[in-house]
Amino acid sequence: MYPVPMDIDPGKVDQAVLALLSLGRHEGYRTWKAFDWEIMGRLYQKGYITDPVGKAKSVLFTEEGLRESERLLYALFCRQSVGDALGKP
Repeated sequence: MYPVPMDIDPGKVDQAVLALLSLGRHEGYRTWKAFDWEIMGRLYQKGYITDPVGKAKSVLFTEEGLRESERLLYALFCRQSVGDALGKP
């Protein structure tokens, strides 16, 4: 097993997972729930997704969750800024 840093910021982990959920988006606001249950629970508590507990293999983004997910995807993983991608200065 690899050593894990002792001081992991769960808020930063939540942001990264929320951004990555954007990559699994389908049918509008629906996304696959393929991440750690604890993190998914925190995202639900923050109001970004619907309750992940259940038989469904996906969850729905809230409107705020979808906006934040897309913003974080660009901020954390894209080579250009959101303004550049949208053609804004």
